Amino acid sequence: MTQSQQQQANIRLTTVQMASANATYGQKEVSEQNFDYMFKILIIGNSSVGKTSFLFRYADDSFTPSFVSTVGIDFKVKTIYRNDKRIKLQIWDTAGQERYRTITTAYYRGAMGFILMYDMTNEESFNAVQDWATQIKTYSWDNAQVLLIGNKCDMEDERVVASERGRQLSDQLGFEFFETSAKDNINVKQTFERLVDIICERMAESLDNNDPTVTGSKLGPQLDEQPQRSHKDCAC
Repeated sequence: MTQSQQQQANIRLTTVQMASANATYGQKEVSEQNFDYMFKILIIGNSSVGKTSFLFRYADDSFTPSFVSTVGIDFKVKTIYRNDKRIKLQIWDTAGQERYRTITTAYYRGAMGFILMYDMTNEESFNAVQDWATQIKTYSWDNAQVLLIGNKCDMEDERVVASERGRQLSDQLGFEFFETSAKDNINVKQTFERLVDIICERMAESLDNNDPTVTGSKLGPQLDEQPQRSHKDCAC
């Protein structure tokens, strides 16, 4: 084979490979759009309570102690099956610092559910729960569902917020309550699955009552906001 013939053969092979790759990508794109509902979920709470680690444990089944504070807001997408439905979750990881509050509360709009998190080794984060709950009431829609989460339960020796206090506060606020650990993968999956189940239950009740405020997106929309991708500057 001459050098010219070899070059032509290489070009043909490259063309076939590119066509194959594009076809595979196209199939993947179609597959990712195939879902029944899309729910927007926000994880909120003070800085350093473990929101980012919690999200990464659920979405990627990974944990690293080096995570640092989210600046602004970031998100991950995960598709799950519940009640014979394929549900796409937009899970938004919000910054806990006061200076980002104006940015993060703008993303409350359209959220179907919230994971409101405190650190059971940090009294201040627990005391802030009431303020976060007020923000949910102020900036989100009336039917948004909320779970209260006491994170870092693997650090029992450093606990300052007793489980009973968490349960009492959750009863007061009308939220369900879990204690979790992203590090030891305790109740992480269960938290998200329970929140999705509550949202689905509320949707079913609303449909039965012909409630027009149901917002679970059937064959849902594209991401309605694009986040300002996070930079990191301190421990989270």
